[in-house]
Amino acid sequence: MDTTSHIPSTSEVLYHLIVMILTLGQGANPMPVPTDVPMCTASETAQYSLTFTGKWTQAAFPKQYPVYRPPAQWSRLFGVTHSSDYHMWQRNEFASNGVRELTEKGEAWAIMKEVEVAGERIQSIYGIFSAPAVVGGTGQTNTEFEAFARHSFLSFIVRIVPSPDWFVGVDSINLCDGDHWKENVSLELFPYDAGTDSGFTFSSPNFETIPQDKITQITSSFPSHPANSFYYPRLKNLPPIAKVTLTKIKKTNQIISLPVEPTQSNQLPTGNEIEDTIINTPLDCEVSVWSPWGLCKAKCGDSGVRHRTRYILMQPANNGAPCPLLEEERKCFPDNCL
Repeated sequence: MDTTSHIPSTSEVLYHLIVMILTLGQGANPMPVPTDVPMCTASETAQYSLTFTGKWTQAAFPKQYPVYRPPAQWSRLFGVTHSSDYHMWQRNEFASNGVRELTEKGEAWAIMKEVEVAGERIQSIYGIFSAPAVVGGTGQTNTEFEAFARHSFLSFIVRIVPSPDWFVGVDSINLCDGDHWKENVSLELFPYDAGTDSGFTFSSPNFETIPQDKITQITSSFPSHPANSFYYPRLKNLPPIAKVTLTKIKKTNQIISLPVEPTQSNQLPTGNEIEDTIINTPLDCEVSVWSPWGLCKAKCGDSGVRHRTRYILMQPANNGAPCPLLEEERKCFPDNCL
């Protein structure tokens, strides 16, 4: 009986390795590729300029408008160009840890790592870009980026500062239209809640949402809590808090680099760069509940008066409803009169 062991050759080992990989691959669940998205057949890459404009004014958003420590401002813009099978964030879906870090703290390291992993795993990312922060509620910042036919979608996030976990952004806008690139795109932006912090106001302390909620758009009536900084029940819709403009530009051989630090020149508009009509959102007066009735002031046997008061929580602005009376009185007779 021949007991000599068989030592497989290199070609046999390679063959068995390939068979194993194919077998495992059949059992894996690949990333689903959307089939209802129009195919981009543009033959060349496209270069765009992006201008982000803050429209967060005290006139448009007078309720609890942050004027100091810190005043109203915008974080750095973080964006990517990608294919249709990737989403940096989505409305009515849970925020990733990277989105949490960016919207709560303005830190982009975690989301950059997520983008890097997605690019390696499904080759869905074409480019990463950034734009400097805007040092006030109004102002502009800009950058440039490149898109490719297979990666014709744009997504970005900008944190609202200060806020619990609120942001504005764009989720997967397609810059390609069949066989050509769109020349200009302009979008008005509205606030979103990342669903990771339960604060109601711009300056709320950290209050983690457990369990985590999904990303939702903030409106004039949602969340429906009077303390919310965006709660304006008289409005049907909130005015836009920001705007983004994308313009296709001629290609250059210049390497697009990430901006390093914000500067006054690229943030604060000069002349008539911001031409939008000034919006004055009416803010009604808000008052506290009534205090208990005070003691009856009168001599024994005589009728007297007692008072109760309330105080102003929020002064009216922009022709909002004026404050009601802050003191009331009514007739009474002294108790325990001797």
